[in-house]
This record gives sequence, structure tokens and C-alpha cells, in this order.
Amino acid sequence: MGAGKTTVGRQLAAELGKTFHDTDHEIERRTGVNIALIFEIEGEAGFRAREAQVVEQLTQLSNVVLATGGGAVLDAESRGHLARRGVVVYLHGQPKDLWNRTRHDKSRPLLQDTDPLEKLQSLYRQRDPLYREIADIVVDTGRQSARTLLLQLLPQVRERCKLSA
Repeated sequence: MGAGKTTVGRQLAAELGKTFHDTDHEIERRTGVNIALIFEIEGEAGFRAREAQVVEQLTQLSNVVLATGGGAVLDAESRGHLARRGVVVYLHGQPKDLWNRTRHDKSRPLLQDTDPLEKLQSLYRQRDPLYREIADIVVDTGRQSARTLLLQLLPQVRERCKLSA
């Protein structure tokens, strides 16, 4: 959460002439409600089931850049689809930086916690190894702008896309 997946993904797609998709936005489009409401009604398990289905479907498309929700890597099948069907970029952020970016955002259900920073640290400990397991490219987000991240990513993604073609 807060690493810049949607922002950088959208810019990357534009630079590469590909179609951009975001799993969270796709889930909201399909259900007609926001992610927070899905969490409220179905819980995290219900949301993750929807997310896994969307990842499975969107990773079958060609010429796309796909931004997944932060927890998409929790599902082993989703990790497999991502790893086998595309070039995976992990926008790595330290929990403190992610907290600084998300602390005023009330639309993130997992951060509606008594200690959001601790929640981010816990999520990081759980998810970081999973991201690294499937990542072809790891870029530290730090405090860089989305444009700076994009400029770092472009040559690496272009090279990986050539290798996988």
C-alpha cells in the first residue's frame, strides 16, 4: 500500500504503449462498490477470492501493464500466474515511508487499525518474501517521485520484455 503501483503502472503503460489495468479498480468496476465496502461485507477472505479471480483473468491478457493490490501475492495461484505470465516489478517501500504516504487515506481497510504503522510493518514482514519470490525487477521507492521511478524502471522493463519475448 502506498508504493505507487497504480501511479507508476499507469505511466509505464503509457510509455510502453500498453493498456493499463488495476485489479482493485477492476473489482470495484465489476461489483459497483468500493474495496472498503467489500471488506466490510465479505471480509478480507471474500475480497481475496475476488482478487484471485481478477488476477487469473487479467494475467491472460496481452500487451498490458497490471497493478495488483498489495495483498495479491498472498494467494499462491496468483503468484504463479503473475510469475509465469509476465514481467513482475516489485515497487519496494519501507513501512515507515508507506505509512507517511497512506496515513491520511481512509479508503484502505487494512489500515483502519489502532496502530497503522505496526500493521504496515506486519504486512511487510508477511509480503516482502512473497514479492521477492516472483519479482523479476525490484525497485526501491524510497522518497522518489513517480517520474523518477518510471525512468529507473523503463530500461529494465524493456530489457526483460525483450528477453521474455
